[in-house]
Amino acid sequence: MASRQSEGSRFGGARRDAGRRPAIAIDGPAAAGKSTIARIVAEALGYLYVDTGAMYRALAFKVLREGIDPEDSEALARLAGTTEVSVRPGSNPPAILLDGEEVTESIRHPDVTRIVSLVAMEPAVRTRLVALQRRLAADGGVVMEGRDIGTHVLPEAEVKIYLTASVRERARRRQEELARLGHPTSLETLQAEIERRDRLDTGRALAPLRQAPDAVVIDTTGLDVAQVAELVLGVCRRLGARPAGRNGGGGGG
Repeated sequence: MASRQSEGSRFGGARRDAGRRPAIAIDGPAAAGKSTIARIVAEALGYLYVDTGAMYRALAFKVLREGIDPEDSEALARLAGTTEVSVRPGSNPPAILLDGEEVTESIRHPDVTRIVSLVAMEPAVRTRLVALQRRLAADGGVVMEGRDIGTHVLPEAEVKIYLTASVRERARRRQEELARLGHPTSLETLQAEIERRDRLDTGRALAPLRQAPDAVVIDTTGLDVAQVAELVLGVCRRLGARPAGRNGGGGGG
């Protein structure tokens, strides 16, 4: 199958200690397929999967539940300082805990989607969550996906991949996801929301969405999940990622 990798991308990454399993950073805009592919890659390699977007969603969910204005920086900073967000391995995907309560499905509600970029723009929120994400990846053996993993959270990640797709393709995928969750939404509404999300993510002052210079870029438009997973796993293997041993788990925890 012909590769969909951009001409300008190159196979690069940080040099790792002998025997250390690599950290794999998967970035890209909303609904580019990062979560699905990252889960497949993590399962194939026996690595820990970390959905950083879910961690921001958890805080956004708490913002909604407590009636906080998502543009109130002081209130968001206070909330971040008193909130615990953690990842519990053992399921696929790993469970997201908010102050000890599992919120893995609740954080996918469209109301959370509409405000999560605003919440994620708050520096105090990002500082708190990035520290946790770096601890999870400290020992390697992790597949972490988000919007600023290869550029900000794990700039020394040994494998960096940037997934993208057309706005219409991403809106169609989000529509299918929401329908499965019982939240039917028009394609036009979702296209507008994704375009707005892209503007917020690329325009924020702190750690904006952008391609890392040493990331491999894969345009997933028109490709199915199996095709994209094949491409991404091929990149990971070429850069030295190997399956964990029978008793191996992900890094961190």
